[in-house]
Amino acid sequence: MFGTVRHVSNTIKIGTRQSQLALWQANHVRDALIQNDPDLSVELVGITTEGDRILDRPLAASGGKGLFLKELEVALTSGEIDLAVHSMKDVTVTMPAGLAIPVVMTSADPRDALVSPKIPNLASMGAGAIVGTSSLRRAAAMKTLRPDVQIKGLRGNVNTRLAKLDSGEFDAIVLAVAGLERIDLGARIRERISPDDFLPAVGQGIVGIQCREDDERVRKLIEPLNCGESTTRISAERAINARLEGGCHMPLAAFATLEDAGMLRLRARISYPDGTSAIVEDVRGRREDAASIGAEVGESMLSRGAREIIDAVSRTV
Repeated sequence: MFGTVRHVSNTIKIGTRQSQLALWQANHVRDALIQNDPDLSVELVGITTEGDRILDRPLAASGGKGLFLKELEVALTSGEIDLAVHSMKDVTVTMPAGLAIPVVMTSADPRDALVSPKIPNLASMGAGAIVGTSSLRRAAAMKTLRPDVQIKGLRGNVNTRLAKLDSGEFDAIVLAVAGLERIDLGARIRERISPDDFLPAVGQGIVGIQCREDDERVRKLIEPLNCGESTTRISAERAINARLEGGCHMPLAAFATLEDAGMLRLRARISYPDGTSAIVEDVRGRREDAASIGAEVGESMLSRGAREIIDAVSRTV
């Protein structure tokens, strides 16, 4: 699957983590590029990131989800690869100088999924049930809905997490619907949790393509893969994160949807991981103002105490 790097003008080298889901995403981009240009040669270059190596402690305690990006971005900056493919929910607000994400693809289902061999939905979960998640956002949402359950940390790729669930270590775990469906594990989903209960993470379900800012050849090749709706939605969601300056490991949820008459609805929530003291926003505005709407939501959250939550979480992870 992984080829030797060749410096040929009709060759594109895609850097990817080597998990099953990351490889699905890289191949998804590869197939789309070749569909647009059948003469293009596309190679996948496997790269192991620090986030893949650190499995014995929570991501938030190790530097956040940006740990999944660093090595890919180094390879991109050095010219070893031409593209890096990311889950946008893992992408930090800032990135190294000279790099950009000019393309985001059509979104998959952004919802979270309850996965369990015995529990059909959140409502039927028994008191004291052990729920596994590595996400502070998911922990906060779960404790808000079900303060009577126990949250236990869970790391590893999707198959590792499912194996821990099946071994009886957890009663249920929460994963992304998109990730499960992309690797043909949608049958494991017991409940697709409504955003009314679990607001998704910023960019959940969206694949982004990162390249060198000045690489006009590559930018031209990937441009047809861009989705305008995803661009609008993620502009609003990421603007909140940028204004909060809290990093991608904080318990922030943000979810933009496009409505009729050119309108956008943006919902956001930040709270302590135990589900208390939540700050919630729900606003509407014009789609073309997506980024400014997100910045205004972030500013409103700060005025209502979001900084105290971010600082408190930072001290405890």
